[in-house]
Amino acid sequence: MYPVSASSFMKVSILAVFASLSATSTFAADEKPVEAKIEKKAKSGKAGKASKKEAGSEAKVAFDPSASVVKWAGEKVTGKHDGEIKLKSGELLMSGKEVKGGEFVLDMASITDADIKDPEYNKKLITHLKSDDFFNVEKFPTANLKIKKVTSVEGFVGPTFKIVADLTIKGKTNEIEFPAVVDTKEGKTTATANITIDRTKWDIKYGSGKFFTGLGDKVIKDDFKIDVALATK
Repeated sequence: MYPVSASSFMKVSILAVFASLSATSTFAADEKPVEAKIEKKAKSGKAGKASKKEAGSEAKVAFDPSASVVKWAGEKVTGKHDGEIKLKSGELLMSGKEVKGGEFVLDMASITDADIKDPEYNKKLITHLKSDDFFNVEKFPTANLKIKKVTSVEGFVGPTFKIVADLTIKGKTNEIEFPAVVDTKEGKTTATANITIDRTKWDIKYGSGKFFTGLGDKVIKDDFKIDVALATK
C-alpha cells in the first residue's frame, strides 16, 4: 500500500460529503412527485368508491317457496305424526357467503299430515291441528322467524352458522337457537336446519304432561320438530 497524505485524505472526504449531499437532495426531489400522486389519488375519490362498495356488499337472497320444504314432527307415547308446512316467504341477508340476518314466514293453514293414510282420520287430525288446541290458524294464519344474531361455526361439513332468532307462533314470541348450513354454489343458495322447540312456550299445551295429569298413554311430548330445506330459483 502507498501512504496517503493528510491533505489528500481531506480532499477525498470532502468529495464524499458533497456526493452524499447531492444524492440526498436528489432523493428528496423525487419524493415530492410521489406524495403529490398519492394526494391526487385521494382527492380523486377512488378511496371513497372502494368504501362505498364495501358498505353496500350485503344483499338479500330470496328463497323459492316451490323449491323449499318445511317438515314438522310431533311424538306421543303411542307413536308420532309428521307432515309439511308451506313456506310463504323467506330471505337471508348475505355478505358474500356470510349470513347477516333474515326473515321467514310459514303458512300455518297449509299444514298437512303424511303418516295417516286413511282420508277421514287424516282430515280429523288436520282439523284438530288447525284448532285452538294447537295452532289456531284462523286467528294466526302465519308463523314468523326473524334472525337476530349469527355466528360462524367451525368444524362442520359445509358452511355452518349458529342462529339466534325470534320465533312467533300464535302471537307469542320466544328466542330460539339452532345450527344451520347455508351454501352458495353456481349462483344458487341452499339452507338447511333442524329445529326443536318446546311447544308449550307458544301456548300449545294440549296433551302436555307438564300441564295435565291422568293422561296415561295419551300424553303428547312437548318437543315439536321442524326440519327446513330451502333453495333459491
